[in-house]
Amino acid sequence: MSVSPQLVTAPPTATRPRTGRIVVLSALAGVLLALVWSYHFVDAVIGDNVANALLGHDAKATAIAGTAAGLLFAFVSGLAGTFTACNIAMAAAIGPMSQAGATDGTSGTLRTMLRPVGWLTLGMVSVSAVYGFVGVLLGDRLPQLSTESIGDMPVRLLQSSVVFGVIGLALTYLGLAALGVLPDPFATRPVARVVVLGALVGGFLIGRPYPLFNKLFHWAVDSGNPLYGAAAFVLQSLGNIVIVTILFALVIAATRGRFLAWMARNPVRMAIITGSLLIALGVFTVVYWDVRLPAMFGFGWFPTLPYNN
Repeated sequence: MSVSPQLVTAPPTATRPRTGRIVVLSALAGVLLALVWSYHFVDAVIGDNVANALLGHDAKATAIAGTAAGLLFAFVSGLAGTFTACNIAMAAAIGPMSQAGATDGTSGTLRTMLRPVGWLTLGMVSVSAVYGFVGVLLGDRLPQLSTESIGDMPVRLLQSSVVFGVIGLALTYLGLAALGVLPDPFATRPVARVVVLGALVGGFLIGRPYPLFNKLFHWAVDSGNPLYGAAAFVLQSLGNIVIVTILFALVIAATRGRFLAWMARNPVRMAIITGSLLIALGVFTVVYWDVRLPAMFGFGWFPTLPYNN
């Protein structure tokens, strides 16, 4: 009598204690990251200096002169804002991109690299282009461009809290689903997971308070052309993922695709890498934007380290 392969596979319950530890440790990593995060360092020291160096002038103080300058500013400011709190969660896409690359059945290092990046870009551009188009039409009616405050908290940051809270919860759900804790709508569709993650990365623009993006948004609205807005927002999003794309490409190229083969050989390993990244950065996004940020303006409490005062 033959034994079905399913009968010799470890039962799901065997991995639950380990899964529980992964969830807890990933969540704690997200909370810790929200605690130690220095917005001044990543926004001003990294972001402003990168933008100033690439543009050759003070990115904040110099007016955007013309369409070509505006589109260049869009890409450069997106690249400069890679490590800001409103974009760092895009690093969670590395796990799902690796999973999609490992399971799509393609061969060849270049094709293996390009397909996941292409799916991520598709989801991202779909959202950023639409928001850029609509954002120009709505203009100052958007809270994101408001100069008003509720108490001491700017209204534009309220939009940030809502948008990033939703995105953070979505990332956390996807992470729990990847680990099998919650139902996974993408269990057999890893490519769809990457497209959805791309859409979430594109959605970062809907809540982004980054000063250079705010300047870009005002320029797009002042132009009165929604097509400029769409193009500028797409370039901003593309700038946001340049570094993570390069890192992904370097891993694939340096290992000649063996990293993806290593991932594919062990579904549990793949789930752990994907799930832990999504949970950690999802929890960070929620805690930073919905707990730490309001606490900075007197709404609730969150511990503050001396260098963040």
